[in-house]
Amino acid sequence: MKKSLSMLLAGSMLVTALAGCGGNTDTQSAGDGQDNTDAAATAFLIGGTAPLTGGAAIYGNAVKNGAELAAEEINAEGGDIQIKVIFEDDEHNTEKAVSAYNALKDEGIQLSLGAVTSKPGEATAPLHEEDHIFALTPSASSPANIEGNDVVFQMCFSDPNQGMASAAYIADQQLGTKIGIIYKSDDVYSTGILEQFKAEAEVKGLEIVAEESFMDGTENDFSVQLNACKSAGADLLFLPIYYTPASLILTQANAIGYAPKFFGVDGMDGILAVENFDTTLAEGVMLLTPFNADATDEKTVNFVTKYKEKYGETPNQFAADAYDCVYAYRQALEAAGCTPDMSASELCDKMIETFPTITFEGLTGDGAGITWDSNGAVSKSPKGMIIENGAYVGM
Repeated sequence: MKKSLSMLLAGSMLVTALAGCGGNTDTQSAGDGQDNTDAAATAFLIGGTAPLTGGAAIYGNAVKNGAELAAEEINAEGGDIQIKVIFEDDEHNTEKAVSAYNALKDEGIQLSLGAVTSKPGEATAPLHEEDHIFALTPSASSPANIEGNDVVFQMCFSDPNQGMASAAYIADQQLGTKIGIIYKSDDVYSTGILEQFKAEAEVKGLEIVAEESFMDGTENDFSVQLNACKSAGADLLFLPIYYTPASLILTQANAIGYAPKFFGVDGMDGILAVENFDTTLAEGVMLLTPFNADATDEKTVNFVTKYKEKYGETPNQFAADAYDCVYAYRQALEAAGCTPDMSASELCDKMIETFPTITFEGLTGDGAGITWDSNGAVSKSPKGMIIENGAYVGM
């Protein structure tokens, strides 16, 4: 699947030459004024909405980068499957996600990467169903993204599965005896993980001594929540939230001299890149994620090396999931015998039929292969990670 750097460079030169003759296989953001008509004749046009700006931009840009890198590699190989990837900014906002999706539809996308975050994904999933455009989302993990439709599949773990796996991991590894939880009550991602975590914690005999929440507009001061967990004697805090509020919780816990263990899920990935955050406070933070950038297998090493060369940073699991999405699309398109002159509706039918029949060997998961059921749910195993010396290390 991967080739040497010299071969990739040669392939890139060939793609550039072909583009000058009327075929365009470059990846770009939608809305830059470039006509996609010629590209549609030679490449499959895949679009996605992502928070490219705003508080969740670390996720959105990682997804965009991972997808574009995969498309660049596939196109450089010069095979029958060529892919063009475009994105629209949804700013992690449902109304803007709908507008972004409609802009992508106007661009003529044939396949979709859905949305990066769950609420925008929930807003656009019915539109994918209505328009019969297949979506494989890298990271919109709430069950509502795939429920009630036949056309949206997930590359990411679902929220309930993350909650269950986290409770099981904490119990099995005996990481804490008294568990405190801080979650976002108006966020389907956070509440979805919480519900299953609590159910599994009861099965595993974990004692939850504090359950504290916050909402939009109250995520700058966590003194009440932290003091409640501290007073209850919580020696481990479970944080089913995104990295920005998590960074504030770690900072404010340190300020009051509270030092429990911290355990998060995939939304924690990105905390080391938060602007002005003292990353030494994240030492020892644990999380479950499908991807370990420090893994030594050939696939991961090649991906991380190329990603760092191209974007100047270490890829997180959002980049890896998006990279896997594009390669999974290639495998499914090849297996189904699809051609880029097919309509979005025709391709949708093929993808619905094909994805539950393939086993995909990607970067994410435990290496045992990634599969999907007919409802769009993915089957793969998470990896336990801990932050040590400013980097994610497998536990």
